[in-house]
Amino acid sequence: MKIREKLEERETSILSRYATFSRNSKGREKEEKECDIRPCFQRDRDRILYSKSFRRLKDKTQVFLSPDGDHYRTRMTHTLEVSQNARTIAKALMLNEDLCEAIALGHDLGHTPFGHAGERALNAICPEGFKHNEQSLRIVEKLENYGKGLNLTWEVRNGIINHEMELTPATLEGKVVRLSDKIAYMHHDMDDAIRGGIITEDDVPDELAQVIGHSNGEWLDTFIHDIIATSMDKDDIRMSDPVYDAFHKLRKFMFERVYTNPIAKGQEGKVEEMIKILYRYYVDHVDRLPDYLRQMMEEGEASRERIVCDYVSSMTDRYAVYIFEKIYVPHSWAVM
Repeated sequence: MKIREKLEERETSILSRYATFSRNSKGREKEEKECDIRPCFQRDRDRILYSKSFRRLKDKTQVFLSPDGDHYRTRMTHTLEVSQNARTIAKALMLNEDLCEAIALGHDLGHTPFGHAGERALNAICPEGFKHNEQSLRIVEKLENYGKGLNLTWEVRNGIINHEMELTPATLEGKVVRLSDKIAYMHHDMDDAIRGGIITEDDVPDELAQVIGHSNGEWLDTFIHDIIATSMDKDDIRMSDPVYDAFHKLRKFMFERVYTNPIAKGQEGKVEEMIKILYRYYVDHVDRLPDYLRQMMEEGEASRERIVCDYVSSMTDRYAVYIFEKIYVPHSWAVM
């Protein structure tokens, strides 16, 4: 018996009856030989981890644009914290940790440079619109490996596209990641906002503190414990009503005090305009796109506008600024 088959057998013997079992996966779009040692979801996790799109997350904004300090979150550290939350919940509920981790590591691959500011800019200027969860799916299906994609399992792709709160993943593992994402960003964005002097823990209304605790660490602990307690031995992933109500009120507090704060967001107008200018430039100069993207466009895989979105959204913060300056900012010269 192969190692993979032994691991699959172990899943069926120890995981919850509500878990998603590797051997029951709906499979990949392109059939391929199974790995001898890794179940399919572990293999997907590895493919995402080794992808260029994942590596670029380290230089993409989470919330604070170009913060002055080494300890503010990036899109990659956000992704890792989502993964950790999801694995903690999945382990306690006896769900498939590999599937949770693969979805978590892939859920934000499609984020633009400069976070949601870049997303808003592309969504506003592209006739076809732009949503980062849809772009994440497009990356793993079409764009990675120079247009070949990663050929991930259906369950991982379903979890990636459906990680937004208004959507419903097909697996419990996907639902775990969807909540873990929101818990993670509220926790670390609060931590970063406190570090940046924008708010303090004492600013959180007392009515919320009485439910979820009085410190940032207590809030994270409360949310995770509540999800586990409320979802144990159930075919759903949810919070209790009091904690879920506090969760939404804390989210509203964060939007009012952090996500729209002029100190934290004062540069976003410049960023949005820069992304729009880059988009317009490449729509008019598709000859300067990478070869594989131009080939996809010429073969009719996607429109010119979508292909340009693919390229601009893939940029890191640093590279977007570099390209903008290279194209539009005059440079000094010297006669040799």
